[in-house]
Amino acid sequence: MSKLASKVVYTKVAPPAPVVIKPPTPIAPTPSIKHLPKMVQVGNVMAPAAPTNFTETDVDQFVITDLAVKLANTVPRLTSDWASNALRLPIPLVEKIVWQLKDDQLVEILGTAGIMSYRYSTSQRGRDHANRLLEISGYVGPAPVSLDSYRAMLEWQFSQQTRIMYEKVQQSINSLVLKKEAVDVAALAASSGRSLFLFGPPGNGKTTLGRLLHQTLEGDLWIPHCIAIDSHVIRVYDEQVHTRVDGFEDNQRIDQRWVRIKRPFIVSGGEMTIDELDLAYSDSLRFYEAPPHVKANGGTFLLDDFGRQQIDPTDLLNRWIIPLESQIDHLTLNTGQKIQIPFRLQLVVATNLAVSDVADPAFLRRMGYRLHLDRPDEARYIEIFNRYAASLGAIAEPDLMRSVLKRYKDEGRELRASEPRDLIERVKDICQLRREPFMLNEENMHIAWTAYFGDTTTRGGA
Repeated sequence: MSKLASKVVYTKVAPPAPVVIKPPTPIAPTPSIKHLPKMVQVGNVMAPAAPTNFTETDVDQFVITDLAVKLANTVPRLTSDWASNALRLPIPLVEKIVWQLKDDQLVEILGTAGIMSYRYSTSQRGRDHANRLLEISGYVGPAPVSLDSYRAMLEWQFSQQTRIMYEKVQQSINSLVLKKEAVDVAALAASSGRSLFLFGPPGNGKTTLGRLLHQTLEGDLWIPHCIAIDSHVIRVYDEQVHTRVDGFEDNQRIDQRWVRIKRPFIVSGGEMTIDELDLAYSDSLRFYEAPPHVKANGGTFLLDDFGRQQIDPTDLLNRWIIPLESQIDHLTLNTGQKIQIPFRLQLVVATNLAVSDVADPAFLRRMGYRLHLDRPDEARYIEIFNRYAASLGAIAEPDLMRSVLKRYKDEGRELRASEPRDLIERVKDICQLRREPFMLNEENMHIAWTAYFGDTTTRGGA
């Protein structure tokens, strides 16, 4: 480096001038939950306010400075603006971090890059330090929040929820034709937020009911990108399962470490293993991924096809007995340290198997509600058929239902609530293929039936 360049680095740059930041105006009354971030009103939404100092981040200062060193080491040089966006922290706070790293000789200031923005790069000492930090934790990304802040934010958001009314549940599950008793139980589960155990033969609406009940949950949710426990980082926000709400990501008044999302809905089926219910640690990345039920906090977790997982049902049930009672789950870091994390979700368990084969009385007592969805009788089957046909603008020919029900009897088939929809959809496919009007007649239904169930006159028929 030339002498001139050396002077630019060390003598031509002054420390950032003090910046007067007007504190966000909290909505009155200010929530009094310990560790809850300061809240600011943005439109008609209360949001976590952007921190103005290390104390307001509610994490140890070394967590953020270490993360900044690792971030700086990923590029030849960077600016305050870029680092602010990557760390999801306000520029004034990032400048304080950078100046601390400069004093520790971990970064070198190269010059200004505009108003309140600097260009800088990692020193050799900083690169060595970053490499040591990466051996402990490979996480580089948005700054974390504390576990206490995550708990407090969930607690506050649940306290703000409006109770779900019976009419809301009726409206949400209207596409299903259920007995009044079944609607009542579903409404109780949705309104109370308690868990729901659905059982009965396949094809009668258990999975669909779980999905529709999720639609009764109103409002959006703030969740963190990640959580810090000492030097350990747990990633919570997952683009694969969380749907971001637009309009909050560039607001400078909001703490960008938090993401506004739709209430999560996560489904896990027969592929689930017992390991998935704990923190997933990557040896190569050296940070943790939250398990699916933690990502579902504030929303719905549907455990579908229960009893067909790659683990014994009893082991799975025992794993969740305590969380169902205490609303707290215990997870284990790779160091052996146990942590307590909220278990605040609507748990829906659905099975096609006999209840006695998959659940013992101790677990069933801890489930909030139980609902048996049985096969429909002929009257309910006809109602399901006609209602779905009407939703597509189709009308069945007068004698069609009589012939359909007769065919069920002739072939010894049990009625299933899902099959009217499946048969009608195949008739629709047939009409589209032929470029004909959508007609629910016997000719089209015969083709749809054979295509769906197979030809029972041959050996391969089902």
